[in-house]
Amino acid sequence: MRYLLILFLAGPIFSQNNPKQFLFVGNSLTYTNNLPKIFENVAANFNETINTKSLCYPNYALEDHWEEGKLQKLINTGTYDYVIVQQGPSSQNEGKLMLIDYGKKIKTLCSKNNSQLVFFMVWPSKYYANTFDGVIQNYLLASQINKALVSPAGEVWKAYELENNLENLYGVDGFHPSKTGSFLSALTLFKTIFPDKNLEDLSFQNAKTWVADKRSYMAIIALIDTITSKQEHPSSHN
Repeated sequence: MRYLLILFLAGPIFSQNNPKQFLFVGNSLTYTNNLPKIFENVAANFNETINTKSLCYPNYALEDHWEEGKLQKLINTGTYDYVIVQQGPSSQNEGKLMLIDYGKKIKTLCSKNNSQLVFFMVWPSKYYANTFDGVIQNYLLASQINKALVSPAGEVWKAYELENNLENLYGVDGFHPSKTGSFLSALTLFKTIFPDKNLEDLSFQNAKTWVADKRSYMAIIALIDTITSKQEHPSSHN
């Protein structure tokens, strides 16, 4: 009986040390610069061990992933603690409806498999910067309707562009992220998932791979803290 009691007590301790599992579902805005690996690196700096799997293909929207069917099979394995979904900017009505409708389908699967759905809010191209507010509003709306988390990278991105542009968030094509843009997105996601972590504990030296200018680095942290502090963090995966 004493031996069984020790095993029983040890069980929860072991499970708490298991790495969290993340499934990234999206397109080139996620796989450019390998954002999931940047996210893993950031987490490691905070002593959080995570594993990521990426299901991201060029020009894919949530509808494309759903029709293909790999997404459903992966979620139904019950492996993933978090499912991070992203499609194009979605500032127009068609994109908004797709975020909401396919977000609902994915959320239903996530709830059945004890996974937390997270919308990864992206950004418009420089050419369509005037649609920024529509992108932000539609991602927020999709997350609210589907009772999911939203990682407000697009909102942080817009604020950074207005306040501090020493580091270019855009790549050469004016749409895909630079290394700094991907870092901003990964750090915003990290703070969304781990709201109690102090981002200032990540030293500039450990971030120089992605951000060369320290003032820009501090500006990114301050903006992420300000914007994510407005969010409500669900207490469960339901």
